[in-house]
Amino acid sequence: MNIGKENFLRTKLIALLQQSDPHAVARWGKMNMQQMVEHMTDVFMCANGKLKLAIVTPPDKLPAIRDFLMSDKPFKQNTKSPVLPAEPIPLKKHTMQAAIGKLQEEIIHFFAIFDKHPELKTVNPVFGELNFNENVQLLYKHSLHHLQQFGIEPMQY
Repeated sequence: MNIGKENFLRTKLIALLQQSDPHAVARWGKMNMQQMVEHMTDVFMCANGKLKLAIVTPPDKLPAIRDFLMSDKPFKQNTKSPVLPAEPIPLKKHTMQAAIGKLQEEIIHFFAIFDKHPELKTVNPVFGELNFNENVQLLYKHSLHHLQQFGIEPMQY
């Protein structure tokens, strides 16, 4: 487990989003900045067990996709999610700050639930059942992908 990745998710992700330009134009993809934040909220809700989705990856493909997850290879630009529609989901929150606030709540809940239940596994629709360390790896990798989408280049851990 890389404590730097966990620390990034706990303390740096929200600060980076709060300091960013809410009107920044994406380098790739169709989401705007707030849609990305709300997307990441859903990702954290999946990781913390609040959002339950079925696994869409065929069982024979899971080992290879999990190998990718645990590697240092980044997500490619324009990676399509098999669980998202072709067009971005409409905004749920009225402001960017409200969206960031909701994301922060779900990050806090993620760490709280795993603090209480360290052996917990949650289901990710692409990567299957994930324990705490695997979720941290996914959340970190996914966060970097979307930050870079909007020109935010944090130091990597």
